[in-house]
Amino acid sequence: MYSYAERLKALRETKIEHTLIKKEQWGYTNIDDFGTVPISPDYEVEPWYNSTNGSFYGFDGMCENFVRVINAHEPYVDPNEMLCGRWRDMLVNYRGDVHFLPEWLKKKPKTMELMKGVTSQWSKRWDEQRFPYDDLKPLQKKYNIVTGIDSDSHLTCDFTIGFELGWGGLLEKVRKYREINTDKKDFYDAEERCILAIMDFIQRHIDKIKEMIAGETNPEIKKNLETMCQACENVKYDPPKTFHEVCQWTAFRNCASRIYTRDGSGFPLDVLLYPYYERDVKAGILDDETAKFLIANLLLIDPHFYQLSGVDENDRDLTNHLSYLVLDAADSIDIACNLTVRWHENCDKNFMKKAVYYLCKNKNGWPRFCNDASLCEGYMKNEGIDKKTARERVAVGCNWMCVPGKEFPMNDVVKINIAKVLDEALKDMKEEENKSIDRLFELYEEHLKKAIEVTAAGINLHIEHQWEVTPELIMNLFMKNTIEKGLDISQCAELYTVGIDGAGLAIVADSFGAIETRIVNEKLLSWDQLYEALDDNFANERIHAMMQSAPKYCQGGTVSDAWAKRLTDSWVKAIKGQKMPEGRQLIPGWFSWARAIEYGATVGATPNGRRKGEPISHGANPVPGFRKDGAPTAQSNGIASIQCGYGNAAPLQIEFDPQIALDEKGVDVILNLIETHFKQGGTLININVLDKEKLLEAHQDPSKHPDLVVRVTGFTAYFASLSPEFRQLVVDRFLEGI
Repeated sequence: MYSYAERLKALRETKIEHTLIKKEQWGYTNIDDFGTVPISPDYEVEPWYNSTNGSFYGFDGMCENFVRVINAHEPYVDPNEMLCGRWRDMLVNYRGDVHFLPEWLKKKPKTMELMKGVTSQWSKRWDEQRFPYDDLKPLQKKYNIVTGIDSDSHLTCDFTIGFELGWGGLLEKVRKYREINTDKKDFYDAEERCILAIMDFIQRHIDKIKEMIAGETNPEIKKNLETMCQACENVKYDPPKTFHEVCQWTAFRNCASRIYTRDGSGFPLDVLLYPYYERDVKAGILDDETAKFLIANLLLIDPHFYQLSGVDENDRDLTNHLSYLVLDAADSIDIACNLTVRWHENCDKNFMKKAVYYLCKNKNGWPRFCNDASLCEGYMKNEGIDKKTARERVAVGCNWMCVPGKEFPMNDVVKINIAKVLDEALKDMKEEENKSIDRLFELYEEHLKKAIEVTAAGINLHIEHQWEVTPELIMNLFMKNTIEKGLDISQCAELYTVGIDGAGLAIVADSFGAIETRIVNEKLLSWDQLYEALDDNFANERIHAMMQSAPKYCQGGTVSDAWAKRLTDSWVKAIKGQKMPEGRQLIPGWFSWARAIEYGATVGATPNGRRKGEPISHGANPVPGFRKDGAPTAQSNGIASIQCGYGNAAPLQIEFDPQIALDEKGVDVILNLIETHFKQGGTLININVLDKEKLLEAHQDPSKHPDLVVRVTGFTAYFASLSPEFRQLVVDRFLEGI
């Protein structure tokens, strides 16, 4: 049989082949890769609708359709692997959200006929018949708010619950508490059906492997299949006992959770799996090469957001030998990964250096880095949060952290476009006789307050009714108190620390900076001339150049840097000042996810020289071209200065030319930037090391480099899967930053 290296090479080639097929099946997808495999020709689902509006909701609707979708999944077994299982599709596709309706689904006439009533409207993910919010929509639209209403899966399981109980133990737990909480029968019946469907999914893999074993003549392949089959049989009901079994259990759990609501939150991979690794090594049934191969298999099956290293409540570094092996495993498979390394003052310096080395070597945007100190200390500023709880948080999403099993945070699903808030303030002041920068900021804050108020109302609506719309049936199995109380996690979480992200910081800071420079200080332009330029979309190139060349955020010590800090202080004060029901808290951050194009389309021309409809700035980053020298240090300093301070992130997204990273000195340069940024209070760093020529070739013809991976924002994606417009945005940001 092949060596591990040869098998990994074959698996990587299969992954690239799948990426190209999926691009044809799904069309362009400006999102994470998710680890899916292509849809088979005979795959089809008959959705079941339990609402008069032609969609499905609640315990029965979500459960029934989960069972139908997972039952339609044929088993996936590759004899080159030691783990099996993949996912292809998720049940929320059948609610008809035209944002994500894939090309392959449109070609399924039977399914599309059933979905006709759903797809006739924009989306029916939220049950507006029972829980309308028409009163909120005008302001939500006015301020271009991503409301969080209808969001799902943005929380984190406590995987140890599953490790300790196994599927059989979870089933027994559900049945036990159904007898106790007799008024929650619908909840428990749905949870039971989901578990049984997952166990059946595992059994189909067992049957498939046995079929392959029966026809296999190569003794080495046959032995590998037999080992795989035994691991599957052991975890179908019982808790995982070995390193192999816990990896296989995790693979099946992740497939099920993805099918349900594309949940991508993982766990501290090195910390939670280390006891299994250590025990197996001592027993002589596991070596490092096999452990690395198993981890590589797990990363291939699904690029969940996994964390490495970190520090516990007693300030003890959590790096262990498995931490190194996980990096080696990710290097060996060399695909899109979502690994986050947690940095702290006493972290293992050799481990950090190795993490940066692999970032430079593979140029796939992994790992990224988060700062234990600022995230922990910031989170402790929220009411009722102690150090132990803060240190339990795990980096499990594009920009967010979560306490496993206890928290319902809705992180990365609620956003306010502050460029739109400025747009509205400018419109108001246009009608006033006495215009000033102070008055503009006053109007901006008035609109911001209204935007936050309506956003909070949407959050409360979602929390109060999610269990009736999209209960977290899979996540509930691994949360505290859900099964014990017969309640969805949205109803019984210990913590409701909800993140709200602002988007467009650089646009607004540079706009105020340009106004202060050109109108207030230099008096080169009048307010009337500015409004004329905004109205005609900067047709006057002289005025356009004047405003565009004004000092910018992240140039270092500029008027716009000062405005960015003032805007952050205003944002934090307004968010933390918003009243919420008892037990709920809002946490401010700066992050746009991948919405820069979408947000920009709603905003008129802005005083910094940005024309109507152009993209807004990415996350907490400055506008592209903020300095002609690239100046990563200036960018790092600027973003460190605008952290919101309550445990939500304002990530630094930065690009490096590969020439800087060719030797140990280059690794040290990047490592020094990471450490400096974090010592200044930074929270999260996403880094791309990209080859300019390769990037441009892939932009012109994605098929030339189907294996090119970029860190788009908090997630990594195959460049070939991005739309031309999105690729252009990414290219512009990269080339301006390099």
